[in-house]
Amino acid sequence: MSRIFILGLTSYLSLWASNAFSQGVQITELSDRVRVEINGRLFTEYYFKDQWRPICYPLIGPGEAQMTRKIKPSTDEEQDHPHHRSFWFAHGSVNKNDFWDQGTKSGHVIHDGFIELKSGKEYGTISAKNKWLAADGTLVCTDVRTMRFYQTGSDKERLFDFDITLQAPDKDVVFGDTKEGTMAIRLAQTMRMKAPGQGHIVNSEGVRDAATWGKRAAWCDYYGPIGDKILGIATFDHPQNPRHPTWWHVRDYGLFAANPFGQHDFEALPDKTAGNLTVTAGKSITFRYRFYLHEGDEKEAKVAEKYGEYVKSKAGK
Repeated sequence: MSRIFILGLTSYLSLWASNAFSQGVQITELSDRVRVEINGRLFTEYYFKDQWRPICYPLIGPGEAQMTRKIKPSTDEEQDHPHHRSFWFAHGSVNKNDFWDQGTKSGHVIHDGFIELKSGKEYGTISAKNKWLAADGTLVCTDVRTMRFYQTGSDKERLFDFDITLQAPDKDVVFGDTKEGTMAIRLAQTMRMKAPGQGHIVNSEGVRDAATWGKRAAWCDYYGPIGDKILGIATFDHPQNPRHPTWWHVRDYGLFAANPFGQHDFEALPDKTAGNLTVTAGKSITFRYRFYLHEGDEKEAKVAEKYGEYVKSKAGK
């Protein structure tokens, strides 16, 4: 076998390996975060250390656009509500402990290890377990969360799923009725409704903009300009989630959250415990969501059809 042939074969194999690596979803663990790349390009990073709670930052959509607000102070974005950090799951009253804010009396969600980190041609997986600790260090509950990031074959969309199972320890856990929660995103400033943003909100019931706050719907879409394109993020509430269709804590300044626990706030009920949900000792409760990052408004992106596909898919069953 000639030396030229061997060198040629080596170059071919190296090119093949490089191309294979760049296709699909690559999950890479770093010291404080997990990097998620789709077809060789960064989509997000899952930060699991040195945070009040695990977060995903940024979310990079079509056209390589960063679709969530920066997590460090920036002169081109307002930094109100500093606890609104890109993409997260938290709630303002868990056994009366505040896991939503980042104050001296707030609780922390602490990373407790990975169950699975897996790359793949069609999707990649991050599965992790966490402890919810009160400000004094008391264990309130635990969770197991699984995120699946999909290679859709299209540069015009991104899809990922977030499933979370919340486990009560040796005592009941009460998720209290408050608007401050829960499955949340803070959007880039230009996408928001409030000036200088030029965004819009629409839900599955056809309700639009400010009127969507506190309403129940199977999905909600928040879209607006980034550069010369209109981009949006739709959140899909799984049909088997407790209290589906969920209420939406969605604001003109860019907060975008599904909240199944805020009934009295959203419906102006006199009973401030109307939305309480109790997980009895030793039991658990599961919530599942899909996120669809897309070009155009909800009609151009066919959000309703995508929700139907989610419900019919393996992930939606």
